Amino acid sequence: MRGSHHKLAYWILSLSLAAGLLYWSLRGIEWKQVGHTLSKARESDIVICCILMSTALFLRAARWRLLLLAERHVGFLDAFWATAAGYFGNNFLPARAGELVRTVIISAKAKLGRTFVLTTALSERMVDAITLVVISACVLLGLAEKPKWLADASVPFAIIGFGGVIAIVVLPHLEGPCLRLLRLLPLPEGIRSKLEHLLVQVLLGIRSFHDVRRVLGFVGFTAVIWLSDAICTVVCARSLGITIPLPVAFLLITGLGLGSALPSTPGYVGVYQFVAVSILTPFGYRRNDSIAYILLYQALAYLVIGIWGAIALWRSRDYRSQAARTVMGDGDTTVPLEPESNQSYV
Repeated sequence: MRGSHHKLAYWILSLSLAAGLLYWSLRGIEWKQVGHTLSKARESDIVICCILMSTALFLRAARWRLLLLAERHVGFLDAFWATAAGYFGNNFLPARAGELVRTVIISAKAKLGRTFVLTTALSERMVDAITLVVISACVLLGLAEKPKWLADASVPFAIIGFGGVIAIVVLPHLEGPCLRLLRLLPLPEGIRSKLEHLLVQVLLGIRSFHDVRRVLGFVGFTAVIWLSDAICTVVCARSLGITIPLPVAFLLITGLGLGSALPSTPGYVGVYQFVAVSILTPFGYRRNDSIAYILLYQALAYLVIGIWGAIALWRSRDYRSQAARTVMGDGDTTVPLEPESNQSYV
């Protein structure tokens, strides 16, 4: 019952936010002009965008696999199909439930603890946020005109991001003191055992970043991923006859990336429209063109992720019901699947 109340509150918040952002973003839009702009989309550029989006998905799977390899060997295809299913879930389910979907699939496939897998997935997201903050700060330093809201938002995000970096570095070294503190607390043995297992698995996931070669590989993948996304933005706009330079493209993907952290409906409807209008119009782009661009971008993202995600869910049909129960709040996210060894395959 308590979970149902939380879900209801989330839906009310996300729907209200989406409605408000859509109203603000779509004010004064000339839909006939938007339709005319979309009708001019060049097929060759659309194909290139689909290839770039697919490439970025493959690279994200390879990057996530680097973290999973800290605990146990995971095949690339297993990581890719779990990633595709997870992104499919993020596009069609609320509250980024796709992170739970890919966690269930890969933990079952590779016999990894779900808490460890989920921690690597969330840590990956946190590092992405830090990367986006750094990118936006560098771009904004070189621009005379900049969206004020994005410049202002970068400050608190930077504080949170670098706080996350400190947590990644420090927390694994506190495992001993934290376990000793848990043993001192007057808790039932069953609850204490579960908390200890949860703590160990979380710190194990964070410790994935404590290997120099793994971190260098992760950083390399991250740089290529976001460069690919920025180029995709440029090409997607070009297909509509809109010119978006690479620095502005980086700002736009930063805004979309940070905006996706807000409570939102599936597919970030409302949030993406607000970000596109807020970032592009200060650079002289018309609201009609901004909306046309983001509608095409979202449609292509749905198409690419939908195809790969549908294949992934079909291939993972043995785990679909288990994933569904977990997303709905009925599954156990801390199955104690202990690793056979701590060997790194990187």
